[in-house]
Amino acid sequence: MIPLLLRALLRVTPAALLVASGAAEARDASAASPALWQVKDADTTLYLFGTVHVMKPGIDWFKGPVKQAFDASDELVLEIIEPDDPAALGTTMMRQAVAQDGVKLSDRLSPEARATYQAAMQANGLPWQTFEMFNPWMSGMALSVAPLEKLGYRSDIGAEKILRAAATGAGKKVDALETIEQQVGFFAGLPMAQQIQFLNATVDGLPDMETEFGSLLRYWQEGQPDKLAKMMNESLETTPELAQVLLTGRNATWAHWIKTRLAQPGTVFVAVGAGHLAGKGSVQDQLKALGVASTRVGK
Repeated sequence: MIPLLLRALLRVTPAALLVASGAAEARDASAASPALWQVKDADTTLYLFGTVHVMKPGIDWFKGPVKQAFDASDELVLEIIEPDDPAALGTTMMRQAVAQDGVKLSDRLSPEARATYQAAMQANGLPWQTFEMFNPWMSGMALSVAPLEKLGYRSDIGAEKILRAAATGAGKKVDALETIEQQVGFFAGLPMAQQIQFLNATVDGLPDMETEFGSLLRYWQEGQPDKLAKMMNESLETTPELAQVLLTGRNATWAHWIKTRLAQPGTVFVAVGAGHLAGKGSVQDQLKALGVASTRVGK
């Protein structure tokens, strides 16, 4: 099982990052051709692009139709605008991470889950004792991010960073669909039972992280959202409540934003986690329900 956060991160927060696999890195960089969609009316065009948040060097995706659509756009819209100071993000997370009921994190887990969790934390250089004051979602995030450094993945070459730097350099307006506080709040606001489920699923999936997530990234590089959606949707079927909070509900909100934005002339490049644009309940599905058509560019 792929760690739950890593599955969610194709759909969710850049704040917690996204991992890709060594197998994907070995692919020919020139083969990367991620999917792109278009929503338009008489005087407005919105491009919808699914991102990944962490990569290794050598994946050449910012070219072809994606680059042409970006260059033609007046504005870049991301999920969030990350602060230039990483400490600001940490402060936001910490404010919502500390458990208010005083219960130690390990005491929330069954004896078996506790032992597995503590071993996973130690194996990834995370002192579980330090995390005892936190709610389970915080450890789930930490366990999903910690292995990335060992695998050599970098956030500074993630899609959002590349797009934002290019937009700033070109003098384009940069805006966001959500705030950092909102994104962290999606996790922090989960009922405790779901937070525990989230943490346990993340721990259980760590051994298969690199191999299985490599397939997800490969589907992204090859522009195969149907395969990506099938793999991800199957993994989320067991957590419908979490999927509603992290995926479906947000997709519906963004679809309404897109429909409203069509009333304002211009060309906008919207970049969100790739999973938001794949499968049942995707942004495109939500747009269709609102009577707004979206078309795949180049298909």
